[in-house]
Amino acid sequence: MADTSFRPFETHLDLEATQKIVKSALAGAEDGELFLERKHSEVVSFDDGRVRNASFDATEGFGLRAVKGEQVAYSHASEISEAAIQRATGTVRLAINDGKGVMSAAPQKTNQRLYSDQSPLEDAEFPAKIELLQEIDAYARAADPRVVQVSVALAASHQEISILRADGYGVSDIRPMARLNVSVIVDQDGRRETGYVGGGGRHGLVGLMDPAHWKPVVDEALRIAVLNLSAIPAPAGVMDVALGPGWPGILLHEAVGHGLEGDYNRRGTSAFSGLIGKQVAAKGVTVLDDGTIPDRRGSLTIDDEGTPSAKNTLIEDGVLVGYMQDRQNARLMGVAPTGNGRRESHAHAPMPRMTNTYMLNGDATPDDLVKDIKNGIYAIGFGGGQVDITSGKFVFSCTEAYQVKDGVKGAPIKGATLIGDGATALKHIRGIGNDMALDAGLGNCGKQGQWVPVGVGQPSLLIGNLTVGGSAT
Repeated sequence: MADTSFRPFETHLDLEATQKIVKSALAGAEDGELFLERKHSEVVSFDDGRVRNASFDATEGFGLRAVKGEQVAYSHASEISEAAIQRATGTVRLAINDGKGVMSAAPQKTNQRLYSDQSPLEDAEFPAKIELLQEIDAYARAADPRVVQVSVALAASHQEISILRADGYGVSDIRPMARLNVSVIVDQDGRRETGYVGGGGRHGLVGLMDPAHWKPVVDEALRIAVLNLSAIPAPAGVMDVALGPGWPGILLHEAVGHGLEGDYNRRGTSAFSGLIGKQVAAKGVTVLDDGTIPDRRGSLTIDDEGTPSAKNTLIEDGVLVGYMQDRQNARLMGVAPTGNGRRESHAHAPMPRMTNTYMLNGDATPDDLVKDIKNGIYAIGFGGGQVDITSGKFVFSCTEAYQVKDGVKGAPIKGATLIGDGATALKHIRGIGNDMALDAGLGNCGKQGQWVPVGVGQPSLLIGNLTVGGSAT
């Protein structure tokens, strides 16, 4: 196959001429860059026995950013040309004002490569993808006569970026992404329940399309759906809650992770503002944000400002030791960037965002944590949730959970929600399991209208005095 790599300074722009435009545009700024992007993506979905959607999207463009103090000006376009970039300079000059800023030093470059350059869009022809979705549908329906609907989605994308700074610093990255999602609905005597499993990462489609991968995914989705057929209404009240490993780390991500992003803390709007060096969690709690794990959904060789990703400790043995930083907020807070400057696309300015956020192991077994509950629940799966960054208050719905009485796991429950606030929940952690796991690779994180892929993880946890919302009487 011919090499069709994204080389904007060979196909769209003259490097020397573009460098002059960027240097002039950012004269007197304290930071900024030209961000160039090309992205191809494809989604094929199969629902109720037929292809529901097959889409292919190709985008490219640039974003030009100037930063001075707390001011940011950003201009973007879907046309990559010297004329378009020149037009954007008028907008970004608005942030520079008197033009007496001193440009920050460029990021250090890195030799790390956390994922393949190969595009997952080239892994299989379209007919093979349709055949796979049909095979998954047939497998699920044959597995249980109660299956009434199967929904499958296969998605892949290939993002290529280049960054050029006023000082001549240039860096690029090629980012693959692939995911397979399966949802199964079962019906028994008029009661319908759903099971959903998905996952992927920064790799190709080949592994996801292997029966050794997708059959267990379908089996798990079916297991959850069938389990929920026997679920009883969830109890309500303040009680102890055990959380399973892996995906339940989404609660940590939402209720705690966002509150540890630099912009909220610089402005004093986070529940964790001003608490560096303070005990903010129970002893034994260590939380990291790590963008350097190979092939993970939230990993980045470099962030969207060109800073290499890092393994950053946020909370160590219960003590808050750091925040996640982009370049602007790091400079204003007098600390180093942490490789967390992220943006959804060339149409967005970067901001501090999580990558893969997780808690380290403790020494308890998962069974011991459940045995320590007199009256509570054991939550393994989570669906949607929301959090208020300022207060840290959260509400999360459980997709798989069990009643626990006198240390014994009982019936599955339906309709449970967990309600609390991140700062308090961290301090009420009574036990940490030895089974830390990362999620299967399905997280998307929203902030200020921007969505980026992320990863989460944790060991099993026992948290005391959480409010559980339920409908049991």
